[in-house]
Amino acid sequence: MTERELIDYLLAKPCSEDSYPFGPEAQVFKVFGKMFALIGYRNEKLTVTLKASPENVTFLSEEFICIERGYHMNKKHWITIIVNDEVSVGMVEDWIDDSYQLVTSKLTKAQKMMV
Repeated sequence: MTERELIDYLLAKPCSEDSYPFGPEAQVFKVFGKMFALIGYRNEKLTVTLKASPENVTFLSEEFICIERGYHMNKKHWITIIVNDEVSVGMVEDWIDDSYQLVTSKLTKAQKMMV
């Protein structure tokens, strides 16, 4: 998955917006002001940080070498994925979908109707 494909997939989510609140090296994706993804480079490798359930954080970080508990994030609720060939594009997209769903599940009823 290329950086452009990743950005396009994240921005295709309903009501998704991107910004650079942490500087030009970290592109943040939010829905109604709540972050669901962050992409950037670490050690010259493309990474995406996503919200996940605590059980999935533990499982995924133990199962895959390219996944660790959230880099500079709450280690209980976030994972950071080095985008490489260890995981498929479909898997990354599924984890993005999960992150988006976790965040949108906490929105107000009115916001949920817009998603």
